[in-house]
Amino acid sequence: MRQGRPGALPRGRAERKLTSVGNPDADAAREPETSGPVRSRPASASGLEHTTPAARLWHVTLSVSGPEAPLKEVRRGLEQLAHDHPFLLTSRYANDHAEIRYWEEARDLHDAAAVALRLWGEHRTSAGLPPWQIVGLEVIDRETYHQRVADGYGPPPAAPVGVHPF
Repeated sequence: MRQGRPGALPRGRAERKLTSVGNPDADAAREPETSGPVRSRPASASGLEHTTPAARLWHVTLSVSGPEAPLKEVRRGLEQLAHDHPFLLTSRYANDHAEIRYWEEARDLHDAAAVALRLWGEHRTSAGLPPWQIVGLEVIDRETYHQRVADGYGPPPAAPVGVHPF
């Protein structure tokens, strides 16, 4: 589905509409990824309703790297982050880099990526994480993730769950 940018409506249009692209028969046979659009209350005095797409699941892989840190400190920080945020599937780490994998529920790829890019910085102090920088980010939808795994070339399934050394 595509939705126009938020803000003023284009001239001559009374309301925003979502456009679906794809094969309706194939889309109906596929397992639903969302619960459908969410209707909001009228946005203005004119009584127009805006449709907001429901959240979808996105698989996120966040890679960070920086100066060497003691392995025990890195592990403790990642364990604290996983405790504070149980959505984390797995973390792998070494003394100079780490990878965090998890599922994010977001409206679109841009929202999922924005949350992922804030994760390390916002929780660095509270979880005691090393002062590393984000060096990589992959965000893919649920269907793509499962297709890659089924084809044998995607990211390995996030098992075992938890915090593990590389």
